[in-house]
Amino acid sequence: MQHDLIAQARTWLAEDPDPETREELAALIEAGDTQELAARFAGTLQFGTAGLRGELGAGPLRMNRSVVIRAAAGLAAYLKARGREGGLVVIGYDARYKSADFARDTAAVMTGAGLRAAVLPRPLPTPVLAYAIRHLGAVAGVEVTASHNPPRDNGYKVYLGDGSQIVPPADGEIAAAIAAVGPLAGVVRPEDGWETLGEEVLDAYLARTDAVLAAGSPRTVRTVYTAMHGVGTSVLTAAFDRAGFPAPVLVAEQAEPDPAFPTVAFPNPEEPGAMDLAFATARRAAPDLVIANDPDADRCAVAVPDPSVEGGWRMLRGDEVGALLAAHLVERGASGVFAESIVSSSLLGRIAEKAGLGYEETLTGFKWIARVEGLRYGYEEALGYCVDPEGVRDKDGITAALLVAELASVLKERGRTLLDLLDDLALAHGLHATDQLSVRVEDLSVIADAMARLREQPPTALAGLAVTSAEDLSRGTDRLPPTDGLRYHLEGARVIVRPSGTEPKLKCYLEVVVPVADAAGLPAARARGAELLAGIKRDLAAAAGI
Repeated sequence: MQHDLIAQARTWLAEDPDPETREELAALIEAGDTQELAARFAGTLQFGTAGLRGELGAGPLRMNRSVVIRAAAGLAAYLKARGREGGLVVIGYDARYKSADFARDTAAVMTGAGLRAAVLPRPLPTPVLAYAIRHLGAVAGVEVTASHNPPRDNGYKVYLGDGSQIVPPADGEIAAAIAAVGPLAGVVRPEDGWETLGEEVLDAYLARTDAVLAAGSPRTVRTVYTAMHGVGTSVLTAAFDRAGFPAPVLVAEQAEPDPAFPTVAFPNPEEPGAMDLAFATARRAAPDLVIANDPDADRCAVAVPDPSVEGGWRMLRGDEVGALLAAHLVERGASGVFAESIVSSSLLGRIAEKAGLGYEETLTGFKWIARVEGLRYGYEEALGYCVDPEGVRDKDGITAALLVAELASVLKERGRTLLDLLDDLALAHGLHATDQLSVRVEDLSVIADAMARLREQPPTALAGLAVTSAEDLSRGTDRLPPTDGLRYHLEGARVIVRPSGTEPKLKCYLEVVVPVADAAGLPAARARGAELLAGIKRDLAAAAGI
């Protein structure tokens, strides 16, 4: 067994094109570190609907140039088998470690395979790549990013020519093509032959961002902005400047790309502490809003002044921003379909119904939301918003920030705030309070055990609310394809439990709906909502054994 492991590692080492990972792997072989080698060679990084994502390092269970070259060769074979020979593949990348190398390798493989390749001019937000695919008439797109994962991770996200991320069966077919790739020596990788795009592709994207705003709308809101050490600053500030908003005050420590993400434990606005510097900047600058992007700028977080909380600033939940943007679009006379994933708040459906608009629920992820026919607006509770589906069929943290800023400006002119509008929505539709129980694990079997436990012994009540129905989503429903998840409906509440598709986490999404008769009843309804959510979280954790 040990001999096989060393032999496997030596075979990998012999064809690894990257001096850094070669040195790393050679040291492990030399040291006879079979435990670490087993962690890297016990399988291969699985290509799924999120593409690839994992920790950087040598070996088939890590993100590295060998893995990326194989992924690119498999994608090229998949495209050629479907008659896309000679078609254009657009490649974007963020500012993480190795992202530029992975983008260059992908361009070389595509060129060598008889496809045309074009690489974005520099590290840019993921939505620019999603836009460029349709703008340039590409047959596919690749974005090298690990989004908001820890610094040592990177990833590889694949889009097809419709500008949407891949879904089954394409992901399985591409995975099979990757598995069929032989020795790397057989993958043709020329030194040149692809195009590096100029700034005109970004200019076209920025021109498109204007379309999300209403002509003549107020543009007065003052913002503090953080890019969370990612690639958002130059694009968001350019978009705000074009639109005529005051220039955002930047969180200086986080404004420039830095793959080490030195000021945050996890570069995700939702994680505890990630917004501390933004709030400190806001206390000095006294803006109307704080806006944050994640490192590849496809998500948008919003915080508002709130004297009732410690520090004076409150992060809005993704569900709150999702409802606010929906209400704004309804007031602007939007038509079409509003869509969200099953883990997001049911409030969107009520807003759409009252406005006479179509409404669809999808599986988790914008790969599903973006495919809804007639989509006008889609969102997901994890800070993802698609406000211009004709331009970007994916979540877009830049255009979402513009739309939030427009809404805040409209309300500011009326002497009102985003919190006032949330109160209006609670009075119109009931108070929809949401929360999440999220457990990060070292050992993935903890997640499997929790799911098995809930399947074998589903809870009959949570926080004193009876469970009225329990669905195993792995069997599919009349409206949804199968997915690994569980859904519980309670009297006035809903719970969904699922493993994360991109991180080693078990995620439980909780929602309670509390009726509100009048404005005087809002504080009591909020207190009741918080009490129920805390109770559901406690009882669910016990039922799942986490």
